[in-house]
Amino acid sequence: MNKPKLSIIIPNYNEKENINAGVLQQVADYLKKVSYTWEVIISDDASTDGSLKMVQDFAKKHDGFRVLANKHGGKAYAVWCGIKKAKGEIVLFTDMDQSTPLKEVEKLLPHYDQGYSVVFGSRGKARQNFPWHRQLMSWGFRVIRQIFLLRGVSDTQCGFKSLETKLAKKVFPRLSILKDAEKSSGWTVSAFDVELLFLAEKQGAKLKEVEVFWQDEDVSTTKSKNFINESLDMLKQILAVKRNDVQGKYD
Repeated sequence: MNKPKLSIIIPNYNEKENINAGVLQQVADYLKKVSYTWEVIISDDASTDGSLKMVQDFAKKHDGFRVLANKHGGKAYAVWCGIKKAKGEIVLFTDMDQSTPLKEVEKLLPHYDQGYSVVFGSRGKARQNFPWHRQLMSWGFRVIRQIFLLRGVSDTQCGFKSLETKLAKKVFPRLSILKDAEKSSGWTVSAFDVELLFLAEKQGAKLKEVEVFWQDEDVSTTKSKNFINESLDMLKQILAVKRNDVQGKYD
């Protein structure tokens, strides 16, 4: 089999409601229309709501889809497990809820022909279905993060990112959060995106931020969501990345 152009990694942790809403069928229907070769890797993070079997059943009926059943380690770990198995030239990771629909990848791919190695989505300032308190926390997170890291990047937390697979396999193992993956509890999202982009930039990779459509479509009720605690944890992680850099740990 020829190497696919694009490997699409969808992490799964207790996504039963989103799967029942038809998100995987949306992905499959879109991919039937594209001209490039692809694969979809659904990387499960030890789900407890029966969604692992749901995605396995879906993959059996749809060519090009496969499922990884991983130990529990959080979102970054699930994405990394998918990247290790990816065969495509470019790897894209996207959220199961499809708040950014897969078709938005059409805005990302052309930039690889312009010499970019990392092309990632940005939700922009107008975020549909985003409550005011999350808007406020997102603004605060962005301001503080830009003081320390990635000043030229507006949105590091959009769950729609792509990069050359060879670069992903080089940079991802260096993420700090993966060292503590076995201690993960619940759906650990973290600010791994910040460290990922920062490390890629330090490797000399050209980064391109592209505004994509985003509207909150997450209907999951089984994932724990404490946005205040998540924001505080992410801010701590940003400071840790800055400290690691000052100490030369990324050299």
